[in-house]
Amino acid sequence: MKIHSSDHSWLLLAVLVILLSFSGALSSDDKEKKTKSVDKKKEVTYDGTSLIINGNRELLYSGSIHYPRSTPEMWPNIIKRAKQGGLNTIQTYVFWNVHEPEQGKFNFSGRADLVKFIKLIEKNGLYVTLRLGPFIQAEWTHGGLPYWLREVPGIFFRTDNEPFKEHTERYVKVVLDMMKEEKLFASQGGPIILGQIENEYSAVQRAYKEDGLNYIKWASKLVHSMDLGIPWVMCKQNDAPDPMINACNGRHCGDTFPGPNKDNKPSLWTENWTTQFRVFGDPPAQRSVEDIAYSVARFFSKNGTHVNYYMYHGGTNFGRTSAHYVTTRYYDDAPLDEFGLEREPKYGHLKHLHNALNLCKKALLWGQPRVEKPSNETEIRYYEQPGTKVCAAFLANNNTEAAEKIKFRGKEYLIPHRSISILPDCKTVVYNTGEIISHHTSRNFMKSKKANKNFDFKVFTESVPSKIKGDSFIPVELYGLTKDESDYGWYTTSFKIDDNDLSKKKGGKPNLRIASLGHALHVWLNGEYLGNGHGSHEEKSFVFQKPVTLKEGENHLTMLGVLTGFPDSGSYMEHRYTGPRSVSILGLGSGTLDLTEENKWGNKVGMEGERLGIHAEEGLKKVKWEKASGKEPGMTWYQTYFDAPESQSAAAIRMNGMGKGLIWVNGEGVGRYWMSFLSPLGQPTQIEYHIPRSFLKPKKNLLVIFEEEPNVKPELIDFVIVNRDTVCSYIGENYTPSVRHWTRKNDQVQAITDDVHLTANLKCSGTKKISAVEFASFGNPNGTCGNFTLGSCNAPVSKKVVEKYCLGKAECVIPVNKSTFEQDKKDSCPKVEKKLAVQVKCGRDKKN
Repeated sequence: MKIHSSDHSWLLLAVLVILLSFSGALSSDDKEKKTKSVDKKKEVTYDGTSLIINGNRELLYSGSIHYPRSTPEMWPNIIKRAKQGGLNTIQTYVFWNVHEPEQGKFNFSGRADLVKFIKLIEKNGLYVTLRLGPFIQAEWTHGGLPYWLREVPGIFFRTDNEPFKEHTERYVKVVLDMMKEEKLFASQGGPIILGQIENEYSAVQRAYKEDGLNYIKWASKLVHSMDLGIPWVMCKQNDAPDPMINACNGRHCGDTFPGPNKDNKPSLWTENWTTQFRVFGDPPAQRSVEDIAYSVARFFSKNGTHVNYYMYHGGTNFGRTSAHYVTTRYYDDAPLDEFGLEREPKYGHLKHLHNALNLCKKALLWGQPRVEKPSNETEIRYYEQPGTKVCAAFLANNNTEAAEKIKFRGKEYLIPHRSISILPDCKTVVYNTGEIISHHTSRNFMKSKKANKNFDFKVFTESVPSKIKGDSFIPVELYGLTKDESDYGWYTTSFKIDDNDLSKKKGGKPNLRIASLGHALHVWLNGEYLGNGHGSHEEKSFVFQKPVTLKEGENHLTMLGVLTGFPDSGSYMEHRYTGPRSVSILGLGSGTLDLTEENKWGNKVGMEGERLGIHAEEGLKKVKWEKASGKEPGMTWYQTYFDAPESQSAAAIRMNGMGKGLIWVNGEGVGRYWMSFLSPLGQPTQIEYHIPRSFLKPKKNLLVIFEEEPNVKPELIDFVIVNRDTVCSYIGENYTPSVRHWTRKNDQVQAITDDVHLTANLKCSGTKKISAVEFASFGNPNGTCGNFTLGSCNAPVSKKVVEKYCLGKAECVIPVNKSTFEQDKKDSCPKVEKKLAVQVKCGRDKKN
């Protein structure tokens, strides 16, 4: 067949186009795959302004969430709520004693599944800061160091000591190699953008002198030598060796932090304490969200670009994991409480702060800083990019008692007492740290109908040993005796008394005197219980002294030393001691009898019930249980069964009527309780103890309690459901409207809607709706959420108006202004600056 030349050209062209298209498609796919591969990897560097992730400067809002302090079933919801709260980073310690409880035997399962935890964070699109230790403090037993480390020959913790460095390096490499193998570092496409080695070392460095400085240099070289592609920090370590970044811990790092130790390092805040951790014997304590927001705004106004809330979710110190005297509930006043519920307004007010700072992002990261001081009490800090409209200002009033006027760029602003107003365009106030627009909540503990039946408690009482085979000439030190396998150590000794010793003297009976280094102590003489004593977090040492009746001949003394956790801070932790140290009988006819070094002492670790594992179902049959009589002595185990509380809300057990001990549910350690250690207010520090839903079955859950004290009343124990169904609002009529009204577009701050006005927003959780308006007042109401009262000024229609806007709705918006509440056109108190206080109850309708 003859082909015309033009046809031939056309055919060749068509074939060429097809080949090129095919080739192009392949190269495009390859290019896309390559691009995705490259894009996934994130180079993390830094300069004097911020961390730089994949070429982009970032403002980082981080929160501490510790994986062992909650359950894997809780992690997704906690992380999700953290993200919704405006966080873009999660910080966690790595707990050495959780992962290597026995030397060479590592555990990364269950609550210790660090990889799973980090991958959940990654799934939510958040970054991770990994605080490696080896020492973490964290109010965690032994500061995270495994007990067995104390028994390594020649070891000194946290100094230039070869045995400590050898084990630390091995542990560090196990963890970091695992992270690398799972491709979790940003340089591999993972979420880990920052690491920390050591922790607040400056607190102990002087004790180790030159060895301390050498240790810090060694630790820095160790992690940098692994070349993992992320920066590393040391907190509260102003002399952190290059290229390590020194970072701040504290409440007000905007004022207390001296700054980076080199101009090429950014200002990072690794711990902004959201409250005060609590120890047994403490009264309630909290830190206001206004103070937290003020401190964050100040830090960012002074070149800060990273803040971490410690804690964002504290959680629970399950089992025996808390440090000495620290409560089982940890940092409950954080933005997410112990149960993972949003503690409002702390959660919402900080979320609004993050939104406001994001509107300032370009100015903070690329602008030039300026400072003005209009007066002793006021300060203006602003950033602007010359030649552009990019500008952000922070107007600060440091007067703690009164509002102050600040004139800035021709406009006057009234700034409430001790607060900062944020102007992301140097004109418009979108947020003030002292004005809370977000709603409030009050937590409720509702007695469960399903779980609280007449408990059939059975008991097993430990035998109190009168004579343990003597193996030492002094009472053995309690940390070393128990080796962190139990809270309990028995001590026995015998001594002879003759008639001369018992001769009557002025002053009455002889006295038994026991001086202890902590933490608590129970005492028996000749089988009779004499009582107990304890120290405190601030003063661990105490003296137990009591008149005693002795008998002629041999007398038997039994002591039970009790731990409440290992120490978590300070230098030379490996040489920290506790337990009974001096025992004597005073007032004998022959004088004082010192039993400390004159007698042989028998020592024994733990309870028989612990050894047999009777806290779990498989161990119950190993002892004989009896029906509770109501007059049990101390050292008694209690067991019963209960059905899971109704609904899927968080659950807890209230330990009313009990003294001190440990709780297990279905073999899982809930934690230590201590109801008999009262605060100065005459109340236990912690009453409710969290039982995660993952610990529970629908029916027949085993509850086991070990109680140290006699004459307790277990029948007063009850199970509760936890909710935050009491929702409130408390807003002044002159507050700044919510930052949610604003956005940034084309380097300008613009309103999202035409009508920017102040509103009170109330929202129920989940599928619940507002079932009742319990309080409403537009005037000068008093009190707080859950405890509002009317003031001298109140709009009579307040409750009726709120019911109109809110009743039966899952969420409602109430305009906060006079026209909304003065429907009769009268204002009985025109000179009063009004506030709106509202309290509603959320619940499910019958269909739900």
